Amino acid sequence: MGLHFSKEEFSQRKIKVLKSMKEQNLDALLMFRQESMYWLTGYDTFGYVFFQTLILDKNGNTILLTRAPDLRQAQNTSNIKDIRIWVDKDGSNPTDDLKVILNELSLKGKNLGIEYEAYGMTGRNALRLNKSLENYCNIEDQSELITKLRVVKSHEEIVYVKKAAELADNALDQAWKNTKAGASEAKILAEMQKAVLEGGGDYPANEYIIGSGHNALLCRYQAEKRNLSKQDQLSIEWAGTYKHYHSAMFRTIPIGKADPKHIKMHEACVEALTNCENKLKSGNKVGEVFDVHAETFDDLGYNKSRMNACGYSLGSTFSPNWMDWPMLYTGNPYVIQPGNIFFMHMILMDSDNQLAMNLGETYLVTENGNERLGKQTLDLVTL
Repeated sequence: MGLHFSKEEFSQRKIKVLKSMKEQNLDALLMFRQESMYWLTGYDTFGYVFFQTLILDKNGNTILLTRAPDLRQAQNTSNIKDIRIWVDKDGSNPTDDLKVILNELSLKGKNLGIEYEAYGMTGRNALRLNKSLENYCNIEDQSELITKLRVVKSHEEIVYVKKAAELADNALDQAWKNTKAGASEAKILAEMQKAVLEGGGDYPANEYIIGSGHNALLCRYQAEKRNLSKQDQLSIEWAGTYKHYHSAMFRTIPIGKADPKHIKMHEACVEALTNCENKLKSGNKVGEVFDVHAETFDDLGYNKSRMNACGYSLGSTFSPNWMDWPMLYTGNPYVIQPGNIFFMHMILMDSDNQLAMNLGETYLVTENGNERLGKQTLDLVTL
């Protein structure tokens, strides 16, 4: 069995979920988020793109309803003992199979929490589920019940995040090594991912972002790959990933002679990141971190170039993205706690001059402040 955590760790997680369920007066929780299933049981799959749910009742019974391809996946990667299969066929409705399980657990007329905020919970699946449970039980959205427990990392999880940070550093070494005029974006990307995989890491929950020239101003992956010019700019966002735990980084690398505007933009990013570091402390609100980010850039004249969020939590996440709750935006009331992991990115996109500058690092919140997990320089590296 490929479990990545101790039995005691899984036991403590289950106790926390059951306690939260009791506080919310829930008789059962239907999990559709893969992150919840992995965190609670170790279950590791991408089968969540189909209808799949993990049922946990207030007595601690755990039952997985999934498709046949994931039977052995669950047996090999999780501590789930009771695995039920719904059969693919024309007109099949897995909510019928779910209703059988709910009846076995005597949940008719009871209070059920459901993770609606899940990538496998498509609009069609939600409609079918709601119709099936109408007049059967009381349902409510509990998408964040487990997410709020996951946001504070245990000692065992922090070990994995720090390993992911080490892999991210290794990937940046490869980026610097392979970035030069004439180099292929594809080659740079391949060497970065190779460093992570050969270091014992995993595929990330979303693609690395890489773009040069005008594409350096993009914040998403896109399929164009080009060779670097003698005078160019390369933006890369990536993450080291270990046991699905992420540690992300972001850099813009000038190629050739750095534009004076590039240098000033980088200085602004370092100043903003430093100010955010000083605010990222236990007891502060994440919205206050963003406000410091915005004030710094606005005072320096970069209001039109900055973003409306400056980071987010990281942890064990699955495709299609590695972003986790909560996000750093203005007014977000989440109170920062020791054990939180946050990726903070300072992003400047100057469309008028077609210049980009990005600087991003992952941090562990501690009792007395925070720890930057990446060990690479924050200086502007021109190649």
